Amino acid sequence: MSPRLAVRDLAKHYGGVQALRGVSLHVEAGEVLGLVGDNGAGKSTLLKVLSGATAPSSGLVLLDGQPAAFASPAAAHDAGVATVYQDLALAGQRDVVANFFLGREKLAGGWLARRVGWLDGKAMAAHTVGELARLRTRIPDVRVASRDLSGGQRQALAIARAAAWTSKVLLLDEPTSALGVEQQQQVLDLIRRVRDEGIAVLLVSHQMPDVLRVCDRAVVLRLGLVAATLAGSDLNSENLVGYITGAMAGEER
Repeated sequence: MSPRLAVRDLAKHYGGVQALRGVSLHVEAGEVLGLVGDNGAGKSTLLKVLSGATAPSSGLVLLDGQPAAFASPAAAHDAGVATVYQDLALAGQRDVVANFFLGREKLAGGWLARRVGWLDGKAMAAHTVGELARLRTRIPDVRVASRDLSGGQRQALAIARAAAWTSKVLLLDEPTSALGVEQQQQVLDLIRRVRDEGIAVLLVSHQMPDVLRVCDRAVVLRLGLVAATLAGSDLNSENLVGYITGAMAGEER
């Protein structure tokens, strides 16, 4: 069976700068793959390619074994690949329900309601509550503005929203940065539950403890190349730091 998401010999050049130099990796359905590396390693560029924000210079992106060329983030999302960036893309003045359905608002029934553009607030609220409950995401009041949520709750809302609207791949960019210990744990628990739903999760993170706690495997990028792929007993802090810094010789490819 083909991996849920894979890249083969992926390269990205910006003029004379080589951000990615032939990266190959994959993530399976129901797996959390960590993507780690120092600043400038190529993590952000790879995330942009996979999310449809930029096109690769060469190489292949494969979704369920089939070539996938995402012309835009919307095209990636339509194919089942959702991304949660650090800014979360939440409308702070709008409530949890409105943010959950942002860009996917459900109109009320009846010709007049559709013509005027009335939203079916009751159905949207019920769906939001149901999805949050399914992923055991703790947001007590879905009618509170997202700006009034805690940092952990806002992050959980963004992840739960992405997971609810995608069926295949979830890309996460530093989801636990700037969170307290308890909020970090809540977000990591949510990532595990998303994985258990059968979604492939690619986690970009500088937080080594979080990578060790939630990831099934980890890929280390260094200078646009894969320095190592670690799993099982090899996935530990010493190895991660060693490959990130170049102190350990990797498989660079």
